[in-house]
Amino acid sequence: MMRKIAFHLNCLEQGGAERVVSNLADQFAREGYEVLLATEWYGENEFRVDEKVRRIHVGLREKDQKKSRITQFLLRVKYLREFLKKEQPDILIAFAQRANYRALMAAPGTKVPVLISIRTDPAGHYDAFTDKIQIPLLFPKAAGCVFQTEGQREFFAPYLQKNSRIILNPIHDKYIGNPEPEKRKKEVVQSGRLVDFKNQPMLLRAFIKVHEKHPDYILKIYGGDSFDGTKEILEAIIKENDAAEYIQLMGASDSLEKDLTDAAVYAFSSDWEGLPNALLEAMALGLPIVATDCPCGGPRTVMEDGVNGLLVQIKNQEAFEDGMNKLIEDPKLGERLGRNARKISEIANSAAIFEQWRDYIEEIILGKKERR
Repeated sequence: MMRKIAFHLNCLEQGGAERVVSNLADQFAREGYEVLLATEWYGENEFRVDEKVRRIHVGLREKDQKKSRITQFLLRVKYLREFLKKEQPDILIAFAQRANYRALMAAPGTKVPVLISIRTDPAGHYDAFTDKIQIPLLFPKAAGCVFQTEGQREFFAPYLQKNSRIILNPIHDKYIGNPEPEKRKKEVVQSGRLVDFKNQPMLLRAFIKVHEKHPDYILKIYGGDSFDGTKEILEAIIKENDAAEYIQLMGASDSLEKDLTDAAVYAFSSDWEGLPNALLEAMALGLPIVATDCPCGGPRTVMEDGVNGLLVQIKNQEAFEDGMNKLIEDPKLGERLGRNARKISEIANSAAIFEQWRDYIEEIILGKKERR
């Protein structure tokens, strides 16, 4: 009998959770599952999904736009509940904070088990006053939970820790198996949208110092604007330091596997993250990496300092600078770290990650049937 599974998230706008959901939805559809995507709205620049995947709008309707916030919240839950009752999927898999809450509020009485997924650093995202009310009321109802890192899991109560799995993000196939470059360019690179928590201003200030020592090196940042003011801050730093010739904001790119592959250093500067796809991709490409050891432990989950990259303290510009200089000045060290970093694709390729999700989903579905 064909399984019917539903994913619930806000939209498919290009971000980390959305990328994972679109990949998983496609893979489940290819494996013969009936796959539904229940989303709240349509974004402007979304990931495409296989035509076999059925997308259903469960968000607010036009007539709801002027209603109060509390009414809108309750309507979102109501529409998701109506979707569950009508479609009766074997499981609902929720991605990200609000989707987790909505799914757990909508499901009681529908007989649909809910698998929730934590996609960010819980500190600062799951510790507000409202979270402290909702989590003890709702999370015990979850049939399971997927974390990306041990640090995320440790934040929550033992009942959720026991009822969970840690599953890495899948690396897109295009980053895997690329040949080693014969010669590396004198470039330091970063990929990821321009946004405050990625602390790109620190990267720029550190690189300006690196450039004083190594004037033939340039910095390129590939990533779209998040419109939170970060891009303007970076442009001001470039202008103040007359750095336009050696620091370039490249904008978003669809060909990172080609743009990044022969850089001398990949510099990851975030203050916090979930499990960053950009870092996994840089590892799969075999880049020499210096990364901040940011909470909730994403880099530390996949990197060991001095083995497959360099880990430095967050917000420590000097340590970050030293890491970049070390990789520039010791190319043999960079090559060794890069070769070891490539091994991430053995455990985080899309087939391996899909199997872990499939096995966990099947376990929950079968467990629910046995409990009946």
